Amino acid sequence: MTVGTAERADRIREQRGWYFYDFACSVYSTSVLTVFVGPYLTSVAKAAADADGFVHPLGIPVRAGSVFAYAVSVSVVLAVLVMPLAGAVADRTGRKKPLLAASAYLGATATTGLFFLDGERYLLGAFLLIVANASLAVSMVLYNAYLPQIAEPEERDAVSSRGWAFGYTSGALVLVVDLVLYTGHDSFGVSESEAVRICLASAGLWWGAFTLIPLRRLRDRQVAAAGGEGAVGSGWRQLMATLRDMRRHPLTLSFLLAYLVYNDGVQTVISQASIYGSEELGLDQTTLITAVLLVQVLAVAGALGMGRLARVYGAKRTILGSLAVWTLILAAAYFLPAGAPVWFYALAAAIGLVLGGSQALSRSLFSHLVPRGKEAEYFSAYEMSDRGLSWLGPLVFGLAYQVTGSYRDAIISLVVFFGLGFALLARVPVRRAVAAVGNPVPDRI
Repeated sequence: MTVGTAERADRIREQRGWYFYDFACSVYSTSVLTVFVGPYLTSVAKAAADADGFVHPLGIPVRAGSVFAYAVSVSVVLAVLVMPLAGAVADRTGRKKPLLAASAYLGATATTGLFFLDGERYLLGAFLLIVANASLAVSMVLYNAYLPQIAEPEERDAVSSRGWAFGYTSGALVLVVDLVLYTGHDSFGVSESEAVRICLASAGLWWGAFTLIPLRRLRDRQVAAAGGEGAVGSGWRQLMATLRDMRRHPLTLSFLLAYLVYNDGVQTVISQASIYGSEELGLDQTTLITAVLLVQVLAVAGALGMGRLARVYGAKRTILGSLAVWTLILAAAYFLPAGAPVWFYALAAAIGLVLGGSQALSRSLFSHLVPRGKEAEYFSAYEMSDRGLSWLGPLVFGLAYQVTGSYRDAIISLVVFFGLGFALLARVPVRRAVAAVGNPVPDRI
């Protein structure tokens, strides 16, 4: 076997291991964040609410229906404080894998702990949700930072799309099992509440179990100056240097700004869809599960299909097309009639077709805008754009409901994120941005 063939075989082995972290953690995003924890935490908060429908954490009056959205916002703020440090330390020490393991298993443990969310323990549920969501964001910084190291520039759209496809496949598989357990909970000898808590906890166990595969296959790279004593303090200094360095690449920052805006809309739709369906449209949990299952199935095809479109039209144009579709989806959601699952399924199908592709292509496009040797640091900034201002959408959503008591008013406000994100991305000259950081410019981007 030649040296080039051996290197390619090693790279493919790492890529296949890398896919499995999406396979591991995406179950949290689907079963926990998108389907179960929003409506269930809301019901627990309502059980603890006063006669006016408010709970009072730390003496602050909060409408019970806003607790979930606020918890998501707090989790993202916490992640913002930790993600840059994790990225800086990873690049300085070259040891992404131990940090990936720590954040993944902290999140998996917190998710498994949601089994104990019952009665009026809404504060316990909010705390565990905050820990799990923040841990996922930190782990994704480290996971995404492997992409430029395990895939050549011309491979990245395909590799990134396959990773998303793996994630949506696992989400669909687990949702099928969740659906069987939830709809047949009586025949399994458990209550509806117990069935939901088993679904929540099993997502944490799945996350932890399948994380073992990428931890076995991914490898750390040596860096010129390996971190040792004082790595944390040096990491903060390196982070400040990274922020100064990013100012030298204004086109990369322009892409991050655009991504920050439109992705805030995507993340808010993902996290608040089940609340909108259950509370505003009056749909039952079975309908929500099957709708999200439809999203998962179509998202696999959508991620792979948009990956093919990107090879023809370029990643930027394909993403812009998806943002136009997202805007139409939200406009349609505002007018959805209550108690009409068929229309909700139609909306779920449209979301599935654009969800995976818009996320996968954004990740692969950004990988071309990262200077070599600064992958984890720059991907920490990317993850801050992915999660970092994703507190703003849920916060706006929660405040809108707090003030108006209508989830329709909350959902329509998200249109601005997609419209503004489209305008900002359209202005980014991506070919010039790739060349500006010293990377080879692909034929199609």
